[in-house]
Amino acid sequence: MKLSQFAKKNSIKYQAAYKMYKAGLIKGYQLPTGTVVITENESCTTKEEYTVLYARVSSSENKINLESQAERLKQFAIANGWVINEIVKECASGLNDHRPKLEKILRDKKVTRLVVEHSDRLTRFGLNYLKILCDILGCKLVIINEAEDEKTDLIQDFISVITSFCARIYGQRRCKRKTEKLIEELNKKDD
Repeated sequence: MKLSQFAKKNSIKYQAAYKMYKAGLIKGYQLPTGTVVITENESCTTKEEYTVLYARVSSSENKINLESQAERLKQFAIANGWVINEIVKECASGLNDHRPKLEKILRDKKVTRLVVEHSDRLTRFGLNYLKILCDILGCKLVIINEAEDEKTDLIQDFISVITSFCARIYGQRRCKRKTEKLIEELNKKDD
């Protein structure tokens, strides 16, 4: 069977099937014309379904929102009849590109579906890159509430960037003041 037929039969994109073939997940061979022929039996050798729900808030002060966000994700998954394998909750900025829990999800090859409430819960920028990465990994990215209006989405991104940088600046100042206070207290104790 041709790779294109295999992809259609298994409800996956041709590019994803081709990447699976290249990675050795699908057995077959390539003709001199470039056509890929699948030699395995008719069924897809894709991974068993593994759904991860990812909820994120910017700070630990929003823990209540984190819990309600996770609950909404859970209800959505149940309504779609999906088995929930993991619910991952993380407190970190959407601009932070080092989020250990998200990194662990993206590195986990058994994940077949990643569900988030809004795209900004996953990342503030570079969403398309994450979509491509998920596609390559054979993981379907499900965003429950996608922005319908690109202009509104752009404005929201702009506000988020300003808010995040302001929080960082004020957070650094607050941290500096706390450090100065601590040094001052230590100096008083030494006298």
